Amino acid sequence: MQRRVTSPATPVILTELGSKPEEVHVFEEESVKALNAALAARRPLLIRGEPGVGKSQLARAAAAKDVLNCPFLSVVIDSTTESRELLWTFDAVHRLAEAQISGALGEEEPQVRARLEARRFVHPGILWWAFHWASAKEQAELVKAPLPHEPENWSPGDGCVVLIDEIDKAESEVPNGLLEALGDGVFHPRGIPAPIEIEGEPPLVVITTNEERVLPDAFLRRCLVHDMSLPANSDDLTSLLVKRGLAHFGENTDQKVLEAAAELLVRDRREAKGTPIPGQAEFLDLVRIVVEFHPKDFDAQKGALDEFARFVLEKDVDASR
Repeated sequence: MQRRVTSPATPVILTELGSKPEEVHVFEEESVKALNAALAARRPLLIRGEPGVGKSQLARAAAAKDVLNCPFLSVVIDSTTESRELLWTFDAVHRLAEAQISGALGEEEPQVRARLEARRFVHPGILWWAFHWASAKEQAELVKAPLPHEPENWSPGDGCVVLIDEIDKAESEVPNGLLEALGDGVFHPRGIPAPIEIEGEPPLVVITTNEERVLPDAFLRRCLVHDMSLPANSDDLTSLLVKRGLAHFGENTDQKVLEAAAELLVRDRREAKGTPIPGQAEFLDLVRIVVEFHPKDFDAQKGALDEFARFVLEKDVDASR
């Protein structure tokens, strides 16, 4: 039976990840439809939207225990990323060191060949894990690479969620280089006898873009596209932010605090003359600050919003205030 994302009855709690605090994700109907369309079509889902709107969080929430309950594999793209890194990498430095050791020991040719066998230096990338977990695990154990977390009650044939974050930061080589692997579900790493093909359920591949760079047409045609932009209408935006604020902070704040914080955000978005424009992430940061400073004191929280808003919201580099 085809996997489906079913929106949980309660918000999904995402535990702390690195420097990120605990987060809460509320599934929107359109996002659930987009995820399920990508699963059904077996295509990557490209998510557009301004920074901080929850594009990456959506992918992480889809992998959560109460949703798809599968491993979450992610990579953040930058200007130095190469497409092959998402499939596999070759540790040439380690191989050179092994060659030097072999020479120092005066090993015979069969021993040298065994020591320098290409497979001993190939590390699986996130798409290798997502395509064929068993062979990626075998390869990772061979080269002593770290293993991703496997959720309880999950088996490799159940599929994974892969997040390729901020693909617009890369040169066009990266999306173009992924066309064959993502389109055909197969690639061939160096030194590996057989090609790596998808086994079991195909991965749900979520790709995000802040649209800082135009993506190649051929790549876009391979993707489904979901727009997560914030509402342009001030009342709709305020309503959305309050709803998400209540999901994140619950009884630790109240609606009046959230409405006041949302009004400050709407004002700054309206008055911004340049970039970056504050969004949902800044709204949540502002509320988190006043909640931390004034636990359960809602009047004090509301009064403190103006005190901290300038640090959180006023990021417009062209602002003259």
